[in-house]
Amino acid sequence: MKVLVSGEVHVDYGQVFVESGGDEHDLHDAFTGQDGVGLCGGGTDGALLLLTGLRIGGVGFTVELHDSRPELDETWEEIVEIPFRPVSDETKLRQWDGKSSWELGLEERDYRVRYSATAMDAGNGRNVREDDEPPTDDRYLLQFWPAPSEPARLLKQTSVVAGNWHRFATSPVG
Repeated sequence: MKVLVSGEVHVDYGQVFVESGGDEHDLHDAFTGQDGVGLCGGGTDGALLLLTGLRIGGVGFTVELHDSRPELDETWEEIVEIPFRPVSDETKLRQWDGKSSWELGLEERDYRVRYSATAMDAGNGRNVREDDEPPTDDRYLLQFWPAPSEPARLLKQTSVVAGNWHRFATSPVG
């Protein structure tokens, strides 16, 4: 396992992105074809839209690359998996405002992505975190591993915030 990003990532509108080959992200398009799997939208080729509980500010965020499917850690409160394939040789995690990004070094191949979260409702209740305030309780883990494409799956959901996003993903247009 290789840790690609570890630390605080700033979110705006509760969003952070993975992108390769472009920076266009549409909230509705992101969940196309995911049949009720929210939080991590992969409906746009070469892009992921990742949602957080906190609307504005820094959250704990880790990105990992594995050689094979990692063990499922049930201590996370929210867990989804979706397929992802970079469309260029440069893939990065990018903050909403574009001020910071992290190169992920992914190959142009099929990956499985697991996005896990904890304390999303607490982050949502706080809403905004200023830079000089203590960290929020919500934190996020994004894991990649090589795997053939398979449908998106909701593995665990406990929060109201995640439930709302899963309902949105059931019918993202409208």
